[in-house]
Amino acid sequence: MARTDSDPRPEESSVRRLFRRLVASDSELDAEDLQEASARIGATPVDECARGGRVTVSGRLTSVVYTPRTNLPTLEAELFDGTGTVTLVWLGRRRIPGIEPGRSLSAEGRLAVRDDRKVIYNPRYTLEPNAS
Repeated sequence: MARTDSDPRPEESSVRRLFRRLVASDSELDAEDLQEASARIGATPVDECARGGRVTVSGRLTSVVYTPRTNLPTLEAELFDGTGTVTLVWLGRRRIPGIEPGRSLSAEGRLAVRDDRKVIYNPRYTLEPNAS
């Protein structure tokens, strides 16, 4: 069977991967790790999520903010999966144990778009174990 240039040998692939990991920044490596972890559990990459669809996303919380509103308090968290960010919004909540910056979790819900940002309201979520 003839080998083409678009079909690299496994050795070349591992060498390229090693070289890329040596020259990549910490944030690029972190994004790759998050993408791999997300793919392992079968989550949809945030950059591929479509408005109105039910999605499962997985990643790390980069920020958590309580927004006191006059009619309805909300807890908002930014989830980054290595491809993009989705805002998780829990209506009527001031705090949820375990929902804190740096925590890894999976969330499921219907994707909406608000102010050109991807949002999931009142998502079902599963906290991932903290890294030791």
